[in-house]
Amino acid sequence: MATHIIFQCPACQHRRVTTPKPADGPVKCDECQWGRNEGGGDFSEGHLCRCRICGCEDVWRQKDFPPAMGLALVATAAILSCIAYAKYQPLLALGILMVAALIDMLLYTFMGDMLVCYRCGARHRQTAMADEHPRFDLETAERYRQQDLRQRQASKPG
Repeated sequence: MATHIIFQCPACQHRRVTTPKPADGPVKCDECQWGRNEGGGDFSEGHLCRCRICGCEDVWRQKDFPPAMGLALVATAAILSCIAYAKYQPLLALGILMVAALIDMLLYTFMGDMLVCYRCGARHRQTAMADEHPRFDLETAERYRQQDLRQRQASKPG
């Protein structure tokens, strides 16, 4: 399975997409030649267990679905439903919302998952992952956000 990684390069800060070959091969930035070659340690029993970019073991499972598409679906259904309701067709308005909910449910059911790193935000798409990877945890995310804020404060001159 070819892993696609969407990440912000730690060296040049540009957004990059890479597909390491093989899956546990080195990860590198094509622009600045930054690289990380600890692929064997990033996998456990053939499953990704930590971030390929920063090595953080706190990763969470997310549906691999473009958020903009989901927002567009909801917004379109809401607008069409309001128009139908304004034209005194409440059953059509309700039907539009029900169809949008059905489409959303089908997409949620059939879309795959990806792993996202709490520390650097790298997204690992189409990768082998173990079932025990948790969903998003606000407490863990806040811990990493606070860590990042403290590091930025400490690195500020003055």
